[in-house]
Parts: sequence; structure tokens; C-alpha cells
Amino acid sequence: MKPAYSAFLQEVAAFIPQTRLITDPLRTLAYGTDASFYRLQPKIVVRIESEQEVIQLIRLAGAQQIPLTFRAAGTSLSGQAITDSVLVQLGDGWKGHRLHDHALAISLQPGVIGGHANRYLAPFNKKIGPDPASINSAMIGGIAANNASGMCCGTAQNSFNTLASMRLILADGTLLDTARPESVTAFRKSHRILLETLAGLARQTRENATLRRRIAHKYRLKNTTGYALNALTEYQDPIEILQHLMIGSEGTLGFMAEITYNTVDDHPHKASALIFFEQLHSCCEAVALLKPTPVAAVELIDRAGLRSVENKPGMPDFIKQLPDGVTALLVETRAASTDALAQQVSAISAAIEHLPTLQPARFSTETAECAQYWAIRKGLFPAVGAVRETGTTVIIEDVAFPVERLADAVADLHLIFQKWDYTDALIFGHALEGNLHFVFTQAFDTDDALRRYEGLMDDVAQMVVGRYDGSLKAEHGTGRNMAPYVELEWGKDAYQLMWQLKELLDPLNILNPGVLLNRDPRVHLANLKPMPAADAIIDKCIECGFCEASCPSRALTLTPRQRIVIWREIARLEASNEDPERLALMREEYRYQGTDTCAGCGLCSTSCPVGINTGDLTRSIRSRDNENQTRLAQWLAEHYGGLNRTSKAVFRLADGAHGLLGSTAMKSITGNLRKLSGERIPLWTEAMPRPAAKIHNKTARPDSDRPRVVYLPSCASRTMGPARGSADNRSLVQVTEALLQKAGYEVIYPQELEGQCCGMPFQSKGMFEAADFKRDETADMLLAASENGALPVYSDTSPCSLRLKELLDSRIRLFDSVDFIDQFLLPRLEFQPRTEPVALHVTCSASRMGQTEALKRIVGQCTTKLVIPENIGCCGFAGDKGFTTPALNASALRTLNQAVQGCQQGVSTSRTCEIGLTHHSGIDYHSIVYLLDECSRAGAPQAQAATQETPPPIQQA
Repeated sequence: MKPAYSAFLQEVAAFIPQTRLITDPLRTLAYGTDASFYRLQPKIVVRIESEQEVIQLIRLAGAQQIPLTFRAAGTSLSGQAITDSVLVQLGDGWKGHRLHDHALAISLQPGVIGGHANRYLAPFNKKIGPDPASINSAMIGGIAANNASGMCCGTAQNSFNTLASMRLILADGTLLDTARPESVTAFRKSHRILLETLAGLARQTRENATLRRRIAHKYRLKNTTGYALNALTEYQDPIEILQHLMIGSEGTLGFMAEITYNTVDDHPHKASALIFFEQLHSCCEAVALLKPTPVAAVELIDRAGLRSVENKPGMPDFIKQLPDGVTALLVETRAASTDALAQQVSAISAAIEHLPTLQPARFSTETAECAQYWAIRKGLFPAVGAVRETGTTVIIEDVAFPVERLADAVADLHLIFQKWDYTDALIFGHALEGNLHFVFTQAFDTDDALRRYEGLMDDVAQMVVGRYDGSLKAEHGTGRNMAPYVELEWGKDAYQLMWQLKELLDPLNILNPGVLLNRDPRVHLANLKPMPAADAIIDKCIECGFCEASCPSRALTLTPRQRIVIWREIARLEASNEDPERLALMREEYRYQGTDTCAGCGLCSTSCPVGINTGDLTRSIRSRDNENQTRLAQWLAEHYGGLNRTSKAVFRLADGAHGLLGSTAMKSITGNLRKLSGERIPLWTEAMPRPAAKIHNKTARPDSDRPRVVYLPSCASRTMGPARGSADNRSLVQVTEALLQKAGYEVIYPQELEGQCCGMPFQSKGMFEAADFKRDETADMLLAASENGALPVYSDTSPCSLRLKELLDSRIRLFDSVDFIDQFLLPRLEFQPRTEPVALHVTCSASRMGQTEALKRIVGQCTTKLVIPENIGCCGFAGDKGFTTPALNASALRTLNQAVQGCQQGVSTSRTCEIGLTHHSGIDYHSIVYLLDECSRAGAPQAQAATQETPPPIQQA
């Protein structure tokens, strides 16, 4: 590290703990990567938690001339969130929100995820205006810094036009809160010259008729190229000008510490139509006709786009039969009532009924059908990513044209693609605003590939600006990608004005220099991100970062995206042999950062556009590391009953010591032993389970007319009972049996149950052969117990259910506990709900099985106050990692205790998860079955008789 950065780091350490100052090569590379196709590695990564830290950091950076780049979620696409200097990340302290005036406005800190903001507003039928495709991952700081919009936002509802007020920190470290008169008054005094200069620039801009018309024209379209010069023409108060200049400034003018948005209506009633036009011109004519109608979204998809998704599961068959040249419009309208919706649909249909279409336009209000339409639109970008050649990058560009010239612009884009041989490029976008995205794959590994890309971008820029006077960046931000073209788009006077604004507000050029404005005409061709082949599991990753919000290790070590970044770097170093020392260091550090602290929960796959489960990579790496333990794993699998008995003996011994020594002494002794062992001895907590009661196998009475169900208790349920001091000392197996019988079922246990397992403990460690051996054994056992599928099987632990469902014999009708309870037990029971709040934890496996709503229904029968803690996904216990790598569990649940204040108990669907949840929440977590049994009684006999027991058995040929 250069002396200047060493000195800077030393002074930063005086007010920010060392744990939040990161300089090692592995993490600076991982944290420094964003969703763009550029890569710079920061020298220092700083995690900030408060405004005061930001103020001190900015002042120190100014004094020492050290550039800073602020990063929110890193989902931006144009290279605006990377640096080779100091990267400043948002920590947990930036997730606050406040509602105002019955949700007419909402104040949000920059670390709040956009989708979470809408969740806070949903009960009021409100939402924030911006709706980027990344809203479930992107944070407010990035959404505002890029003036991101989206499918329904248009220009009227973007951050610029829905901004109410802002807390911002300028490049000199001054904090201004535009909502507080005292702050504004003080700022007017302390920064009088700055505000007078700003007001003067605005006045000159308004008086320059040519420039004023230029600005008005540019913002007639969606436009995020350069600074928001419309702030100078639409506002006269320099305070208003200043806060609106921050929107879309990409962190180059200041730090937005809080933003208050005026919210917009989120109408509950929606209708969608997918309309196909034989000719592009007819399609674009329809867009112009739809503009004045009450549409919420109009999405254009060209034939190449439709072709890219036509073979995807769930896509309508007719898409494959569409002729070449077809262009589709996906149209949606929203209303406050069904009557209003019907009127809007009529008005929209009437506007375009005279245009020739392949099929009559038909609007649907059916949720499933509309979801299918939108799956087509949302699948376009990942469809390209999933089929691209390994080593190439997916690039999505973002331009806007006057709507009346949209057809010609699309045709011209296709001609440019043909000229530069981008045969896989496809076009889609927000047609109502003339905003088109074009997606293509690009290699950067040869001079010819770089020449093609440069030629494509130059031609696109000349076409968009020279022929159509459109926007080169409509909603993705300028970044480094379009910085060389800002003057081309805006002209000399406007470009010079932008530089004046930068120099006025950041005279030392310490805030994200080189982004948005850059005098290097080839900066967009520098620092391009390598995408080497690393592993077939992850080679399709586009590094978008959508996975990060759901990862339990995101605040401890690495996220799925970051694991992939480092594994790619390891692969690159292995292939090039350029730096063996760096390779060895990366491999060693990755063991903890990447492998040991990955929960392998698979939640990343649920938000990944190309469906990558980074846990599969982790298990693959563990498999290679554990190759010499294959025979041991197989022996343990074959003697699993003995392993279970040993585990119960250990729990019995630990519980006896706990009872004898007491909690304080037990915690101290075991903690010291763990330290002395080099943390090889598992962590003990007060939530440690006692041994479960022995299961007594039963067979159904031959004269019973009750419906029968095969009950499969997991090995965790058979081994781990409740913790010492729990309100109910029965094991999960005992409570489940009681509940099933209460609902009128005859319970059957499989024979030879003790030694069986779904294989999850072996699979998680990469011992795949042993895992499959146990799963197959269990499948044979269940097939026999269920009489070849005649009887349903009830599985009581969601992770085990998920694993078994993936590759189970199709004859076995296995139900996870959530599904069986929701479908078959609830109608057969009567409930007396509790009045005190109950916390619900949705496990990662339950989430992956789509059980969240069912869990809400089930627990909602038992309490009038259901609490689902915010920002808690996978708990990070990960089978046994809560014992062996407890830092992962602690990090994943670091906010749980505060979130469940007021709750007396918590419920979930995995015994191991409940251990960590209990430990970190301070309340007792147990299976939902305990709560159901406590709050229910058997339903009336006629109700039980009338309720469908289970689906009929599969008929065998």
C-alpha cells in the first residue's frame, strides 16, 4: 500500500474499528466488484455505520486528497460503484425508515432495499415511485444516486420528481437537512457563496434560451446522462437546486444520508395483455396511441427476445410458432376498483382496436396468467446470460428515443447489430417512454473483440444522438460507460456547465472521480472485467448481485456474487500461472471466507436471474477437499443408527452437566474448552437440546376406519428434544403424533427408522455418494411403509423434505409438514388463537419450496399478532455450523433480538434452526406443531369426515 493510503488508514482507524477497515487482497477484490463489466480493486474498503463517521471520513479524505466512492448494493450496470482508491460500504446502521401523513411520504436511509420500502407502504396501498428491475436488491442510496426508474415509473414518478427532502453531506463534510428549517438557515449562512454561485448558474442557464430549450428537450425523454440540469431550470431556490442535483449524481457531488419521497398510489386491481403485431411499425404506432390512455406499463419485446425465452418452462407454446418480424407489447393497467379497471381496459382496447394484430388484444386479471406474461418480459436479460459462451460478458445498454420515431430507431439498432456481427442481440424496453434496452454478449479477450465493441458503441452513440437526439442513458446512469459521450449528447455549453457544478460542489475532486464526467475518450474501454471459466456451476453468473440480500453470510464474509468473483480469480490465476504466491494466499483465505462460512442454503438461487445455487459450488469444493474421507463417510452412512445413539448420549451428558453446573458455569467451562481446542469443540449454549424420547413404532389397527399417514421424523427430530427449561418437554415426534391423531389420523412409523436419513448431513459436506446412499435407503423404506405410494408420507423437517422431494421415487407422495398441515389438518381442527404476538421464522428450505404464505396461514390460525422479523432469511445454522462455525449463525441473526421484542415464543420448521434462533432471540423457538397443538382441538366429526384426507394414490399401470 502506498504511504499516502497507509497514513490515511491509520487516521481512519482512530474513529472506525479495525473490523470495519478491510485491506486484504481477497476481500478488497470481492467487495470492490459491482454488476458492471468493469473492475477496479480498491486499496481500502471502509464500512460506515453513522453520519458522523461519513463526515469525519469525507473531511479526512479532503485533507489528504484521497478519493472516496460510496457503494450501496452494487447492482449498477455502468461502472459507477467501483474504484481503485477507497470504497465506502453501508453497514447495518443505514436501514431506518419513517412514514409520514398516513404514508403520503416516507423517509428512507440509503441502505433500505427498494422492495422493503414498498413492503412498509403496502398496507396503505402506496409505494415509492422508482421501480427498477433490481428493486428487490437495489438500495435507496443507489436508486436515488442513479435516478433509476423502471417499467411503470416513467419520468413523472422517478426520484427527481418525487423527492420531498434530503439529508445530505457535502464534500467539505457539512450536513444539510432540507426538511429542517434550522439546518437550512444555518447552511444559508455557512455556505452563502456556494448557494449564490449555484443560483447564479441557474439564472444564467434560464437566461440562455438555447441551453434552456436543450434541457427541456432532453428531459422530455427519460435521461440519466450527465447531471440533472433540469434542477437549474425547474427550481429557483438554491437549496432545492442542490438537493435535486444530488439525484442522479452517482455519488460525485455528495452523500445522501436520508431521502424523503412523496409516495404514489399502488392500485390493487390489475389487468395485463400480451399483444402481438406482425409489423414493427404497427407495434410502435400502438405505443403512441396508448400513451394518453390509462396504462401503467407498456413493454416492447422484439422477435429475438421472444425467441430467447420460448423454450423456457412455463412459456406458452404458441410463442414458438410466431413468424419472424413479430413484435410484442406487454400492456398493464391498474385501478383502485374493479369497475374503474374495466373502464380502463375498454379505453385502452378501443385506442388500438383498428390496428392489425396476430390475435385480438385480450386483457386478463387472472394472477397466474398475468404472471406468465411478465415472466416472459423478466426472463429476457437472464435468457441471454444463461446461454452465452463461457468467458463472455452480458451487456445491457439503455437508450431512449422520441416515441413517434421508435420504429425507425429499432430498425436502425438492428442494422448496427448486423454491421458489427452481434447476431444474439435482442431488444426490449419501456416503450411508453421510448426507452429501449438492448442486450448482447461480449468478449474482451482479443483486440478484435474490443474493436467490435468500440465500433458498436460509437455507432450507437452517433445514431441515438445524431439522428434521433435521444438519450444514451435513460435509466442506468452514466457511470464510466457513457462518460466519454456526455459532451456528444449534451453539447459544449451544457457539458461545460456540468463541469462547473462538479468543481463547485467537489472542488478537490475526491468524490467518485472519473465517473459521469471524464475527459478520457477511451475510459469506457479500460479496466474491463475478466470472466474466465471457473466451474460449470457458476460460469453463467452475470455478477448482478441480486443474490446478496438473501445471503446469511453477507455481513460476516462473502456473498454468493463475491464467492464467485474470488473463485473466478483463483481459476484465472491457476490458468495463467502469473502469480503463484497470490494464488496460494487466495486459496488459503477462501477456505474460511468462501467455504467454511457458506450456509449452502440455496436462497441465492431464488433471486438469481440464471438460477445459480452457489451452495452447489461450495459443496463441490468441500467434496474435493474431503476426497480422502469418502470411505469414512460411507462407513458412517452404513452405521447411522449408532451415530444417532452416540449423538443422543452426548446431548444427555451435556444436559446432565448443565443441570449440575448451572448455565453460567457451563457456558464458561465449555467456552474455555472451545478456545483451548482451537475452536474444534462445538459451541454450547443454553438452547442446546436435550435428548429426544425414544420412538415406539406402531402399526395401524386393522379395524380402524381413520385415514392413515406415514410419519417420517427426521434424524434431528429423533435425536434432539426441547432445551432444558422449555415450556413443553415433549419431543417434536410426540407432539406431531398427538396433533395428527387429534385431526383424526392413524399414525404409522416406517420400520427400521432409527438408522435412516435423507442424506442432507453428508450432502452439505460434499460427501455425495454417502448422501445418495442414505436418500435411496430412505426412499426404499418409505415405499414399503406407504404400501407403494398408497399412503401419504408426512415429513416433519423442511430441509429434509426439500432434499427428498428433489429426487424421490415418483410413487411416494411425500408432504412437508407445512403442506400437509395447510391442506389437510387445518380443516379438521378448531382453533382458539392467542392474543400475544408470535414470531415466525421461514426457513430457507421452506422459502425455496414456496411455503411462506402457507406458513402465515397456519400460524395465523393460532395468533392474532404474527411477527415476521425484517431482514432475516436463512438463519445460518446450516445443520451443524451453528455449533462449529457459530459466527455465521450470529451474523445472520444479528438483528433478531431487537426484531422480536414483545414476543413470548417463536416458531419454525427445522429443529437445528430453532437452536440458533432461540439462542440469539432470547425467546423459545420451536416447531409450529407445538403452537398448533396448543391452540387447537379436534374438529366436529362431520367436518373431519367431509374433509378430503389426502390426494388419491397414484394409479400404477
